Amino acid sequence: MSQYYNSKKTRGIFDPKSDKPFKISRSKIDLFIKCPRCFYLDRRLGVSQPPGFPFSLNSAVDTLLKKEFDIHRAKHTSHPFMKAYGIDAVPFENEKIDEWRNSLSAGIQYLHEQTNLLVTGGVDDVWINSEGELIIVDYKATSKSGEVNLDAEWQDGYKRQMEIYQWLFRKNGFKVSDTGYFVYCNGKADKEAFDAKLEFDVKLIPYKGDVSWIEKTLKDIKKCLMSDVLPNQSADCDYCNYCSAVSDVAKSL
Repeated sequence: MSQYYNSKKTRGIFDPKSDKPFKISRSKIDLFIKCPRCFYLDRRLGVSQPPGFPFSLNSAVDTLLKKEFDIHRAKHTSHPFMKAYGIDAVPFENEKIDEWRNSLSAGIQYLHEQTNLLVTGGVDDVWINSEGELIIVDYKATSKSGEVNLDAEWQDGYKRQMEIYQWLFRKNGFKVSDTGYFVYCNGKADKEAFDAKLEFDVKLIPYKGDVSWIEKTLKDIKKCLMSDVLPNQSADCDYCNYCSAVSDVAKSL
C-alpha cells in the first residue's frame, strides 16, 4: 500500500449506535447520489475512493476572485461583472463570510433534526440584492473552445451544489433568491503566445435552483447509513466498474 494513501479511515465514520449528530458534507451528499455503494463504503465502513489531485490553477482563480469581490464587499459597491449583466446586487458583508467559505472547518451548517445529520458546505460567495435576498454564487474555472454553459450531464453536480447552499442558508434563517450565479472563467487558449500570463473570458450564468429533492435525499442517506447491508454496485460508477474488472481479472489468473 502506498505510504501516501491509506484507504481505511477511522475518523468520521457513522456509528448506528451513537446519538450524536453525524456531519455530512455537500460533497458526500453528491457521492451518495452518484453511488450509494461508494458512499456506504466511505461513511459507514471507512474505505474511501482514491483521492483526486488538487487543481491548483482552479484554486488560484478562486482565491483571486474572492479577493476581487472582497474589495467591493468592503466598499458596499457592485462589481463590474454585476453591472455588465444588470444584476442589482452587491457582495454580502457579514462577519461569518470567511467561516461560510471554509469547507474544511465549519462552513455553513444546519442540523437536520429528523435524521440527526449535520449538513455542511463551503460556499464561494454570497451577494445580496436590493430586495434583501441573498444570492448564492459559485466560482468555476475551465479552458474550452466555445461558450461555457451548464448543459453537460456531469454538471448536474454543480447544480446540486448550488441548491444545497441555497437550502443551507434558508435553514439558517436567511431570505434566499431562487436564482444563483456561476462565475465561470474560461481560459483563452487561442493566443499567439503565452507571455507568462493566462487570460480568461468571464461569464455569469444564472441558475434557478430547486431544493425539493434534498429532504428526501437526507432521509435516504440516513436509511443507508443505518443499514447493515452493502448497497448494490452502481452500473454507472467508474470506481465500482473498475473494482469489478480488477476482481474478475484476478479470479481468472
